Amino acid sequence: MERHRSAVAKIATAVRGFFDRSEPYRIFHGSTNSTRPTRNSRAVDISALSNVISVDKARRIALVEPNVPMDALVSRTLKDGLVPPVVMEFPGITAGGGFAGTAGESSSFRHGFFDDTVRSVEMVLADGEVVTATPDGDKADLFRGAAGAVGTLGVTTLLELRLMEAKKYVRTRYRRTSSLAEAVQAVREEVARPENDYVDGILFSKDHGVIVTGTLTDEKPADVKPQTFSRAWDPWFYLHVRDRTKSLPSAAGPSKSAEDNVAVDYVPLGEYLFRYDRGGFWVGALAFQYFWMVPFTRLTRWFLDDFLHTRMMYRALHGSGESARLIIQDLAMPFETTEKFVNYTSKEHDIWPLWLCPLKKRGPPTFHPFTTPPVEGQAAQKISDAGEEDMMLNVGVWGWGPKDSRNFVAKNRELEAKVRELGGMKWLYAHTYYGPDEFWPMYGGRDWYDALRAKYHATNLPTVWDKVHVDPEVAQGKKRHWLKRQWPVGGLWGIYQSIKSKDYMLHRKAGWKWKGDEA
Repeated sequence: MERHRSAVAKIATAVRGFFDRSEPYRIFHGSTNSTRPTRNSRAVDISALSNVISVDKARRIALVEPNVPMDALVSRTLKDGLVPPVVMEFPGITAGGGFAGTAGESSSFRHGFFDDTVRSVEMVLADGEVVTATPDGDKADLFRGAAGAVGTLGVTTLLELRLMEAKKYVRTRYRRTSSLAEAVQAVREEVARPENDYVDGILFSKDHGVIVTGTLTDEKPADVKPQTFSRAWDPWFYLHVRDRTKSLPSAAGPSKSAEDNVAVDYVPLGEYLFRYDRGGFWVGALAFQYFWMVPFTRLTRWFLDDFLHTRMMYRALHGSGESARLIIQDLAMPFETTEKFVNYTSKEHDIWPLWLCPLKKRGPPTFHPFTTPPVEGQAAQKISDAGEEDMMLNVGVWGWGPKDSRNFVAKNRELEAKVRELGGMKWLYAHTYYGPDEFWPMYGGRDWYDALRAKYHATNLPTVWDKVHVDPEVAQGKKRHWLKRQWPVGGLWGIYQSIKSKDYMLHRKAGWKWKGDEA
């Protein structure tokens, strides 16, 4: 803990210097899972804060520095038979990123966002003061305001996380659906089942959806082999789900029993939590479309496995500049309008598969997304009076956009408008084109936020809008270096950058991977 205190003291001194000079700064944590364009600016380096300081098995609490990635956190807590209630599906996403951003995963229908599992947070305020905030203490307003505010109220330096009992396996059910309406209804039904610990879904098309549910268990039939997804020859999770369900009837069709449209696997817990790492859900398939001469087969996926984990793909994506033409958006939608939204994305973007993830909805004020089901004669932008426990459905839309930069911006702006029309709200990790007159009213105005910034001396820091906004005019006129625009130079340069990072070693040595029953 002494090492931690020393590191925080240095950070606080650096922050105080920026404050005294009235200079804004940004936080450098060493990696990113954002697809927003990066900007060069003054930064406070917190990359050294990357340790799990302690795990209290009796109290089920972990003290974690902000740069601890999910795979390191899970590997450490599993040693004590514990696991965080909400684990981001990409191993490289950090605990600090989960708090400062918005992290909602397949257990969030039960446990809420990642920050809902945080008991306290240590922060260096913008004037260099080190404070601790809790959800129900004297700085509860800071705790709630900082969650999702992308570091604009101070620097997160330590988190106290709630843990829960881990089990050996996740009994994983794949429920086939044959229409959008059926898929949405199936999600509603599955989140109501008390035995489900995890719920998400994949829409391969309008008539092939799969709602995936998971139940923690230590039991497995003796004749059933555990299904893994981390080894190079293992299937990618989404391809496995597609193949396991394509011949199943839907629940709406004729079947002999309620389980005829269901397939079941027993997945080791770590393998389940990071099941989408290989292939980055299915975005990794786009790399094969870029390098069109490489066939998309199990053999090539095995051979290129080191390059097809999310850490390596993010390095390559940013290095190549191809993120400028990818639509990577997560949209929180009301259940009532999700079908309309998917019909819209199908017609206007033709991006498949889509991800579905039910989430607890938190009411404002917050920078987490929340939904407002449109009511006839009432603007969709009106702040919802719904309670904290209401649900919403995240739709992940990830695929190629138009090559032309102007058309790309226009398509993203149309998407933003449709989301608001249907009562939804987007995550802020991706391209965000809202002007200030659009942005602030979505979050109930900025008075509550400005009051927090004044109270905690953060007025010299960039605002949330400053950090997430992409200027449409700049984006439309921006071009990559002419050499990167020459196929396949940009892609090869991205691969080179990913190799230089040596991030592939992190997956090779991951402690959470299944080692067999004898482990």
